Amino acid sequence: MLRTHGRYDYSAISKRPDYSFPGGRRLAIHLSLNVEHFAFGEGLGNDYGTPHPQPNTRSYAWRDYGNRVGAWRLLEFANDYELPYALLINTELYDYCPEMVAAFSARGDEIVGHGRTDAERQADMNYEQERTCIFEATAAIAKHEGKKPLGWLAPYISQTHDSLDLLKEAGYRYMMDWPLDDQPVWFRTKHGPILSVPYAHDLNDSLELVSRRTPSQLYYECLIDQFEEMLRESERRPLVMPIVMHSFVLGQPYRLRQFRRVIEHIQKHRHRVWITHPGEICKFIESLPAGTVPGS
Repeated sequence: MLRTHGRYDYSAISKRPDYSFPGGRRLAIHLSLNVEHFAFGEGLGNDYGTPHPQPNTRSYAWRDYGNRVGAWRLLEFANDYELPYALLINTELYDYCPEMVAAFSARGDEIVGHGRTDAERQADMNYEQERTCIFEATAAIAKHEGKKPLGWLAPYISQTHDSLDLLKEAGYRYMMDWPLDDQPVWFRTKHGPILSVPYAHDLNDSLELVSRRTPSQLYYECLIDQFEEMLRESERRPLVMPIVMHSFVLGQPYRLRQFRRVIEHIQKHRHRVWITHPGEICKFIESLPAGTVPGS
């Protein structure tokens, strides 16, 4: 037998109990906006070309564009279309540009834990370092928002063998680090179950447009195709479609222009879909009878 994680059991999506989201809708959509802060001259960081030696001013400034310009552009975009966001934040942003985080919080967007900074990743930490990272990030959100976050996405979507146990210990009710399904799934931890809410690891703006160099027009065509196919399939079963954004990627004007076409296409079907926060998806799944969702 191969080594396994022991966190969930196999479940075929076509053989599960059926349910519908609020209002009888069958497709839930969440728009998750990553806003990140990086150390200057050290640590990890995304780059759009051949990595430069430190200090990589080109790459640092490109990422900081997301906080200075891109996030604000995407906030105005959300207001124009009355879209709810989940804001996945590095908590160092509370020190660097607190007014940016506050602007999203003021409009009711969900604040999701995304570590302290994307200059580090959990896979490089020992148990105590990771525990400190999770608990410090959680405490920072609780201090500034007046409540603890419900959800977590690790920087670089990076976990250790202990991450799920530590997240549950810290009070998290869901995470988005495992791309295993198009429906929510309950995971086992040492401290009780934690929900996996779908998050795009494939159609992800940073991975597609920066890492894989997918042409922008093709990427947005793929988003529309993803929506159309999932909307069709949702007649058979409930599905979750995540739309993943990074402020320094999608916040570029020409990319936002293309993304506008995606949202305007989805808006034509808004009466058929539930556009919401991942935390609301989590709360709804928690309300379902035992045995409805895998792992329950």
